[in-house]
Amino acid sequence: MRRTDAEQVIIGLMKPIYGFTLKRCRNIQDAEDLTQEICLKAFRALMVRDDIADPEKFIWTMAHNALSNYYRGKQSAGMGIDMDKAVNLLSSDEDVSEQIIQDETESRLYHAIAYLSKLQRKIVIAYYYENKKQQEIAKELDIPLGTVKWHLFEAKRDLKKGMDTMRNISELKFNPIRFSIMGLNGSVGTMGGTSNFFRSILSQNIAYAVYRQPKTINQIADCLGVSPVYIESEAEFLEEYGFLIKNEDKYLANLLIDEPSQDIARLQEEMYTKAANLFANELYDALINSNMLKSEGLVCHQPDNFILWALIPYIAAHSGENLREATISFDEVATIRPDGAKNIAYASITSPNAPKPKYYDSMLKWCGPCWNGNEAFVLWLVDSEWSEKRVDDHYQNAARRDLSLLKRYLNDEPLSKDEYVYLIERGYIKSLGESNGKFESALQIVWIKDNDTRQKLIAIGNRIKEKYHEEFNRLKEPFVQAVLDDTPQHLRKMRAFGLQYIFFSDGWFLLYCMKELVNSGKLQLPTEDQKKSLTTLIVPNQ
Repeated sequence: MRRTDAEQVIIGLMKPIYGFTLKRCRNIQDAEDLTQEICLKAFRALMVRDDIADPEKFIWTMAHNALSNYYRGKQSAGMGIDMDKAVNLLSSDEDVSEQIIQDETESRLYHAIAYLSKLQRKIVIAYYYENKKQQEIAKELDIPLGTVKWHLFEAKRDLKKGMDTMRNISELKFNPIRFSIMGLNGSVGTMGGTSNFFRSILSQNIAYAVYRQPKTINQIADCLGVSPVYIESEAEFLEEYGFLIKNEDKYLANLLIDEPSQDIARLQEEMYTKAANLFANELYDALINSNMLKSEGLVCHQPDNFILWALIPYIAAHSGENLREATISFDEVATIRPDGAKNIAYASITSPNAPKPKYYDSMLKWCGPCWNGNEAFVLWLVDSEWSEKRVDDHYQNAARRDLSLLKRYLNDEPLSKDEYVYLIERGYIKSLGESNGKFESALQIVWIKDNDTRQKLIAIGNRIKEKYHEEFNRLKEPFVQAVLDDTPQHLRKMRAFGLQYIFFSDGWFLLYCMKELVNSGKLQLPTEDQKKSLTTLIVPNQ
């Protein structure tokens, strides 16, 4: 072919060839280099040959082959994939270069391999990437040779199907949820609380993706837009510790996730506002007008206001037990976890487009009621926005030592200087100095000395709850029904267990009660010195 004719053919195809390479190369530089190589080789071929019937078809064939060589070059540079084998895996009856052009790009192959099952993925990587023989793979995985061959055959089919399929990705891919509150009802284990298992956005979104409907690893990956390789190990970990349930190849969440709708938030606010207004105000007035704050069975070297900060939530949580309809036990719904924990895990989500429940920011700082006991005493406390933060993953271990030392202290048994200092640092006692070689101190928390005093205090709350029993039932009925209707079927019993405690040892109810009294000015805010021991009691263990 004449030089001028060859130049015209090449110039006419240069832009389409560049577009072709640009879509299939890893970067612009590679595309430019490959385009230059194709055009140069094609120009030379046209110059020396006169038997090319269709120059354009000839050049595109060269382009396809050049692209195949490009992929082979990447493999030899250390990418670890034999593209001849990989492409053949996907299609045995199509031209290699044409298949590359149509849909067998390297990135899509990686994506499709990620969606294979765990065992298939191991076999494919070993066979096609690590160049291991089938017999060697069978020995390493401790499976029959026929199983390896069968999985390779199935993988070929699944890869081809995966390469030809566009996956539907849910909103979680670009708008992941975040847990704003994480907690538990029950005991922690050696691995700590719920937040220790859901530190990453990935783990939180995995649980959320399977909260209402069971999903396979691949389906979860589709929802999150993440490779199944990462989902797989995280899901296995969450399943091991009981936060997910696996049935065959599908996972389902085993924790409660609150994402209150506007209607549920409204019902919650109406319910707790009215109940707290009725209960908290009457309880406060009853305690003030009684002689209980001066009872010999109640010990605390703090003002009455401080004592009320402890008594009001304690009485609110423990009064009216005979009115509570407890048809579901904790053992029926709690999860026993491998680290020794036995609990019901929960988390909350707030939608940016939905209003937060009333006092939600205060609930972020709330923990409790928490109680730990030994043979003699129960240590009971609540953490809140008004107190220091005392409850963490190590609190239960610390509480055991606290109870042991408090028992000796309250029984007037001698303590070492270090033990006195420890109790002072924990906020349980206040140092009054040293006299005649003996440490003088005063109790900083509320001590209900005997069960008779405790029963008299609880009786005040009992009378109020009995008075408003029907009203409380009427208030909570629509809220309970709305929450149960919004809870997935497999978690409704777990949810129903917690709903039994509304207006009893219910953190939201206690918070609303305290807010009612603080906002009305009946309860004065604690001083800085009081925050360490606020809302803490020690009572006889029944």
